[in-house]
Amino acid sequence: MMLLMIIAWLIAVAWLWKAVSSARGLPQIPNLLEARHDLMPVGEPTITVIVPARNEEKALPSGLASLIAQDYPNLKIIAVDDRSIDRTGAIMDSLAAEQPHRLRVLHVEQLPPGWLGKPHAMALAARHAIAIEQPAYLLFTDADVYFRADAIRRSLANAVATEADHFVTFPTPLIESVGEGALLGFLGVMGLWATRPWKASDPKALRDSIGIGAFNLLKTEAYKRLGGFDALRMQILEDLTLAARVKQFELRQRVAIAPGMVSLHWASGALGVVHVMTKNLFAVFRFRIELTLAACCGLAVLCLGPVLFLLLPQTRIAGVVALASVAALYLLSNRHSKISAWYVLLFPVGAVLFFYSALRSAITTLRAGGVSWRGTFYSLDDLRKQ
Repeated sequence: MMLLMIIAWLIAVAWLWKAVSSARGLPQIPNLLEARHDLMPVGEPTITVIVPARNEEKALPSGLASLIAQDYPNLKIIAVDDRSIDRTGAIMDSLAAEQPHRLRVLHVEQLPPGWLGKPHAMALAARHAIAIEQPAYLLFTDADVYFRADAIRRSLANAVATEADHFVTFPTPLIESVGEGALLGFLGVMGLWATRPWKASDPKALRDSIGIGAFNLLKTEAYKRLGGFDALRMQILEDLTLAARVKQFELRQRVAIAPGMVSLHWASGALGVVHVMTKNLFAVFRFRIELTLAACCGLAVLCLGPVLFLLLPQTRIAGVVALASVAALYLLSNRHSKISAWYVLLFPVGAVLFFYSALRSAITTLRAGGVSWRGTFYSLDDLRKQ
């Protein structure tokens, strides 16, 4: 029983420390919705937005339309139809015909060997932009992301002002069901264990890098120095790997929040989110089942332990401290995610859904011997080499 009490209090102190450090750190991240950030970027540098898409006919029209409607004048868009078999390419061409001054379309008919589809599409578009338009900045985003009209102007203004080589504006997840809120709320809180976003600007904090596929803004010169996505040809988690390289190359990384300014809907329902994570969650654990199982066991103790501690008089106070700290993290995360803090009541459900997602990703990948992504199969041997 003494050992159990020690474990309970160690977990409680860990959660309390995370809540206190987050309470001190998260407010340091600028909020681009504040009036002081409603600026035109100094020097009005040119920017090209790159949007890779495969079979995105449902989300693409509103996403691309929101980019075309941006209020920043020195902006061009390159949309890449990555071997789509639906109307994605036709939608792109139609919008480009209406907005030839702002939107250009590239069509990928065949994927070269040794490439994942998305990195290839982004690398292709970046090479095209650099050769033809020579923009000062490149913004990589996804086809299902919606941008408020001032999103890029405000983000670019802050990137220029802070001399950022790599700039991330946190997207706001659109929650349409309780299951989505439970899982995405859990991921938002646990993400604070993986990296401290307020430390992204600290060049010495190498583990604290932020990369989000919905909004990766880079100086073109920084992109070229990193080797671009040509250096990440087989990276499923290309956004996270890119961010880590920014830190390794001692480039300046900056982040900002802007609730509702950049938004996206992950998937429909909890199982939809689980399905999205199936293709890439195993990659977080380097495609190693032993790492996946160890992580799930450790997280089970960290996340479900406090709930069980409430059942025993000897560990009840520690459980209360831990869960109160978890609730505080949900409140703090709400500042940028807008996911209701009431989802803390479903924290154990979110944890179980995450464990299921991780194990499903591992089992599906191991059973298939690799990953099918964007219509192409990649073997585990090839993926583990990266």
